[in-house]
Amino acid sequence: MTALYIDGDACPVKPEAERVATRHKVQMLLVSNGGLRPSANPFVQTVIVAEGADEADKWIAERCGAGDVVVTSDIPLAAKCIEAGARVLRPNGESFTAANIGQQLAMRDLMADMRAANPLGAGGGGKPFSKADRSRFLDALERELRAAKRV
Repeated sequence: MTALYIDGDACPVKPEAERVATRHKVQMLLVSNGGLRPSANPFVQTVIVAEGADEADKWIAERCGAGDVVVTSDIPLAAKCIEAGARVLRPNGESFTAANIGQQLAMRDLMADMRAANPLGAGGGGKPFSKADRSRFLDALERELRAAKRV
């Protein structure tokens, strides 16, 4: 049975994901280290994991599989979920796939090295999350859930 896993600590599209999960009558698991308000929606389960680095990621990676959809910005988590057979989306609607995850991991490592080599710590974060990103996410999640339910 298809499930929607949300890496919830810094996810900007939780309400949108909840609407799509409800429309599809799919269980949504909102996983975090805490600090999230539980939803009254019967399709949404809030999962609070132990404090510590990557505990939410570990929980998701151990449970997701073929027929599931995962929403995360965490590239190593995305790689583990793809390996398990899940479909994976960023909150801006971009897909992580078996074809692009290697490049994504390499770029992540390169950027970490560049930040570490910058003694002044200069550099910007990412671009701001936009309405277009939110709309792209809704379209992508709809598409991915339909495809996942066919598995």
